[in-house]
Amino acid sequence: MMSIKKIVTTCCFFLLSAPAWALVPPDYQEPPSNFNAEIEAGLQLNSGNNETKNFNGRTYLTYDSPSTKQEATIKAYYAADGTESTAERYQLFLQSNYKLERGYVFGRGEFTWDQFGSYTQISTISAGYGFDLIKNYKTKLSLEVGPGYRYDLAKESTLVPDPEANRDIILRSAAKYTVKLQEYTSFNADVTAETGQDNNTLTLDMSYKNTFIQDWAFKIGMNIKYTEVVPDESRNTDTITTFNLLYTFQ
Repeated sequence: MMSIKKIVTTCCFFLLSAPAWALVPPDYQEPPSNFNAEIEAGLQLNSGNNETKNFNGRTYLTYDSPSTKQEATIKAYYAADGTESTAERYQLFLQSNYKLERGYVFGRGEFTWDQFGSYTQISTISAGYGFDLIKNYKTKLSLEVGPGYRYDLAKESTLVPDPEANRDIILRSAAKYTVKLQEYTSFNADVTAETGQDNNTLTLDMSYKNTFIQDWAFKIGMNIKYTEVVPDESRNTDTITTFNLLYTFQ
């Protein structure tokens, strides 16, 4: 038979432990965060102005608050034939959205440095209005349109060994489509058109993602860019196909 001292000690133990159980239940999970990030890397296959195979990486950061949304994407492509690099491209995308009752206004900057591309430097700054045409649990389709300014520097060629940079006022329009095929698979397609007085571009960026272990996913991507006016000895279309391992954390 338990003594009075043991009974009191046992009761105190349970009373002191109960608040801890209430504060941290066994099935406790961290609340959802406004911050999200993706990091991916893998194999790269190029066709067009570059015929190489090597490394590519991408980092995507976003902070989504009730009134604003901030996005940043960094991409790197590098390939080498022996000790000599044959493809080297770095891209930075920044976008800030201010949410309205219907849609949002945005400011966007895109910067590309491509040592072996038809244009070695491309900088585009744009602003405008966007809205969600479709938005539900499975599908999302967003449309954006607005004016912008583009600076590009063509690569050197035999006919133009020292090209001058081109500056152009453009109209940028974009469609961003995402669909959840199954619980662990999704498809994404972004189409962007830049129409200017001196040059026009059309970019299609597609990807298929399959999550296989919690925050890890396998991703197949394809980026196709068509440029109407290119320097001599260059092709109008560049295609990049990637096979990446992706990790998401938030």
